Amino acid sequence: MVLNEIKIEGFTVSDKYKPFIVAEMSGNHNQSLEKALEIVDAAAEAGASGLKIQTYTADTMTIPHNKGLFYIDDPKSLWHGKTLFDLYQIAYTPWEWHQPIFERARKKGLIPFSTPFDSSSVDFLEGLDIPVYKIASFENKDWPLLKKVASTGKPIIMSTGASNLSDIAESVAILSEAGCDQLILLKCTSTYPASPENTNLLTIPHMREMFNCHIGLSDHTGGIGAAVASVALGARVIEKHFTISRTEGGVDSAFSIEPDELRALVVESERAFKALGSIRYDILKDEEASLRFKRSIYVVQDIRKGEKFTSKNVRIIRPGDGLEPKYYDRILGKAASSDFERGTPLTWENI
Repeated sequence: MVLNEIKIEGFTVSDKYKPFIVAEMSGNHNQSLEKALEIVDAAAEAGASGLKIQTYTADTMTIPHNKGLFYIDDPKSLWHGKTLFDLYQIAYTPWEWHQPIFERARKKGLIPFSTPFDSSSVDFLEGLDIPVYKIASFENKDWPLLKKVASTGKPIIMSTGASNLSDIAESVAILSEAGCDQLILLKCTSTYPASPENTNLLTIPHMREMFNCHIGLSDHTGGIGAAVASVALGARVIEKHFTISRTEGGVDSAFSIEPDELRALVVESERAFKALGSIRYDILKDEEASLRFKRSIYVVQDIRKGEKFTSKNVRIIRPGDGLEPKYYDRILGKAASSDFERGTPLTWENI
């Protein structure tokens, strides 16, 4: 199956190109524009291709309320003890920061974009002319939002966390009906952090087959192992939350990678992509010089003309310019055609 290439500014998402590595800033700026710009610089220096933020305010996400599900009472949650409104007030990226963040990103060679969470944020981002939109897992069933984003005509990257196959199919259909013809789906596990056991990367090729589109990974596991492995299964976009240092805190710092890890992800994902190659069983041109190190049949004791070959005077050893080992049993007991010194590779002319 050959999928259409998707152009995102200067990057092409395709089976022919290395993965698009996205550094997700989220709320790791800790409400400091200076820190946000430092994160941009660090992502660029580490070699990321894209820089993503999120566009919302606490008021566009929820209401101030501390009862029921508005209050995070799960003791295992990173945000235990906060209300949703309090969390989003801490985590949001002020809208007046978007332009300087995007300008810094472009200056550093990154492709900047964002995740909108309502209609007003889409209108705002259209004013900044972003090249691609991201739909978050928790918004992938918000049909009015999907229709609004699709109406822009821009490519869309949509996460599929906390969704079953029917949910994804419905959302893909809504996007398509609203005009989206450039869609990338991200395999995602919506736990923070996610465990390797719950990542289920084998879903990636199945999702590609089901929806006939490019697939990526929104990865919340620690380290880069899952992300690199995903490349071998077809992931062509990888999104990881990013921070300069987890010790600085930040709402997503616990499952964010640091600059050295991002740099390793960029290098190793490209290495994994190159290693995919194609289905080949022939001897590569670069392997030809190594054929000498295969075993072959050699004379290991001086032999006189007419003397028979035995297990004592011929052996299967390296290097590989004699008869192949598969002929060993056939030549035992045959007579030598002339005298041979120890170290002579055996050929059919010698028999």
